[in-house]
Amino acid sequence: MIGRNPTRYRVTAAILALALLSPVVSRAAAVRPARPPVPVILDTDIGDDIDDTWALVLALKSPELDVKLVVTDFGNTEYRAKIVARLLEIAGRTDIPIGIGIRENDAEGPQSEWGRGYDLSKYPGRILKDGVQALIDTAMSSSEPVTLVAIGPPPNLRAALEREPRIAGKLRLAGMYGSLRRGYSGKPKPEPEWNVRANPAAARALLEAPWAEAISTPLDTCGLVRLKGERYARVRDSKDPLLRALIENYRLWCPRRDWCAKDAEYVTRKSSTLFDTVAVYLAISRDLVRTEDLGVRVTDDGMTVPDPAARALTWATEWRDLDAFEEWLVARLTTPRAVARR
Repeated sequence: MIGRNPTRYRVTAAILALALLSPVVSRAAAVRPARPPVPVILDTDIGDDIDDTWALVLALKSPELDVKLVVTDFGNTEYRAKIVARLLEIAGRTDIPIGIGIRENDAEGPQSEWGRGYDLSKYPGRILKDGVQALIDTAMSSSEPVTLVAIGPPPNLRAALEREPRIAGKLRLAGMYGSLRRGYSGKPKPEPEWNVRANPAAARALLEAPWAEAISTPLDTCGLVRLKGERYARVRDSKDPLLRALIENYRLWCPRRDWCAKDAEYVTRKSSTLFDTVAVYLAISRDLVRTEDLGVRVTDDGMTVPDPAARALTWATEWRDLDAFEEWLVARLTTPRAVARR
């Protein structure tokens, strides 16, 4: 007679117990409420660098985010609003209002062909002529904190802070600003970053504001994000109407940038640098970056210099896993968003 092995008996019993419990666990997981999406205001200079277009598409594709308002900032804000409006129509998201920010000039940009002829008065949703006030009203009327994804030079945000200083306490900032230890394309020295250099006084006001919470991606992290090879091809070859519009914009934009026009692999095989997508990611998660709390001073020539005397905010200064971020980005862009929020 073979004796019973007590260890084996205990293991078998444990497996049986787990099998019996698994339907209960599965049902509990199924009824657990999903985390509600984060209300977001996007402030953008879309229509200059193509990365803003990628960022808007990413925000619309992210179920963790509930875009409440898109505000165009810097330069010709009406030109920018036409691009936003066309993209929102294609996305089926005309429930999202568009705020036209402070108009500084009439110049158009490298995506003007895509927006030319679009009549903003026929946008099925709301066009708000005073984008600064629209931003203030959205922040102040919300019953929960709103995340401000800021991805352009910020004259709107400076004006909003001056008009209603209390908005800082109602907003969580996720921005794309600065250069702390690295410059463009990973250069070993910092340099003036465009969103700061274009309007240092506005950037200074932004970084000095007492936000409820604040994080920024400087060039140290966002300046390293590019898609190429199979990952880029998944976006380029997608049949999703919104991604097709994104690539169409990229094709129109690239020949109007000398450095892009000279490299045949842009558009066909790789993206440009996708700076602003990192700010959208930071509105969702910080898992793939390393952060530091630093005071940073803005100089008159647009440098962002660490300074202990300046107000501290959180900076995403290094990648934990850039490869994982790029895979997340492609997966998020190419996965259909099942339910559009209304």
